[in-house]
Amino acid sequence: MHLTDLNLSRLRFRTSDEVFDELLAACGANPDLAQFRVIGMSEEGRQIAAITLGYGPRLITLVAGAHADEPVGPETLRTFVLEGLAARDWLAEGEGLHALFEEFTFRIIPHINPDGEARNQEWIEKWPDPGSISGQALPAYLAHRVRELPGRDIEFGYPVMRPENLAASRFLFDYEPIALHMSLHGMGFAEGALLLIEKRWGEQAVDLMEGFTSAVSDADLRLHDHDRGGDKGFRYYGPGFWSTPEGTAMRAHFLNEGDHETAEKFFLSSMEMAVQTSRDPQTGRTPLCLVTELPLFVLDAEYDHEPGIPGLFNQFKKEMPELTLAAQKGEDVSDRVAPYGLVVLDLETAVRLQLRTIELGLEALVTNDR
Repeated sequence: MHLTDLNLSRLRFRTSDEVFDELLAACGANPDLAQFRVIGMSEEGRQIAAITLGYGPRLITLVAGAHADEPVGPETLRTFVLEGLAARDWLAEGEGLHALFEEFTFRIIPHINPDGEARNQEWIEKWPDPGSISGQALPAYLAHRVRELPGRDIEFGYPVMRPENLAASRFLFDYEPIALHMSLHGMGFAEGALLLIEKRWGEQAVDLMEGFTSAVSDADLRLHDHDRGGDKGFRYYGPGFWSTPEGTAMRAHFLNEGDHETAEKFFLSSMEMAVQTSRDPQTGRTPLCLVTELPLFVLDAEYDHEPGIPGLFNQFKKEMPELTLAAQKGEDVSDRVAPYGLVVLDLETAVRLQLRTIELGLEALVTNDR
């Protein structure tokens, strides 16, 4: 059994409050395999749940929800925990997940930003049900999505910018060596999927890139091909692949532009924290760090694509302010987005891709040990 074999029939966007008791009960029913704990409170007093799963010698840290307008990552991690624990029969047979939990220990924060999650519910609640097509999804997203700016952005707030960062730092980054750290993210609009790989692993990740490319193709998606030329520290490894984000690079970018106020709003990313707390001083070896970036809406129209330049995405980005304003006024924007071939990436496909990427990260660890 693989992670992508987990039962995905119950998928829908849930809130942290909705799933809290279910996670607690599932862990309580499997005390030899799972431990549930509240690691802290959000700024507005919401509980931040975390789960330790498995008992293997290699530590894997997984977190989602830093950007709360990207709800697929949290639903992926909730599914991993709940459906993984529901598959106990497989564990008794010594197959599949049994081997996974013998080799790895997972520390999981399904949603690190429950306050942001609450603010985004107006559009999340209008997301299409599996297998349906909803005309409400796009205007609701454009009109009501809430994204936190630098200085409030949890992904760039480690270790202690916000109470959420402090809670996550204590749970994930306690100086026990990490083998793999993943922060599950998403994009509102893109031409396809992206995977960000920590720069020290970029040249070692050929099999990982090939596996991700294959998984994206199997999902009938393209790779989002955007060479940013090193802008804000993002290295380009080829179509669909960048290096992971760094607060230090973001600060350097804004300092170089003379914008000291914005530069001061960037702390460390979770990937930098993983490297900082787990780097082997003898060998210099660092944990594998990955960031998934899957679009909610795919710009699927065919066009003459110049390598490294996402022409369709760039044009759509220019129109975004006017589209957002129109949606906020209640205007119909369907004709204006039609040339982009915009389609919703269904939740099951997105979660399956996220789960497959977690598997690919684990496989890369094994390959690198050979």
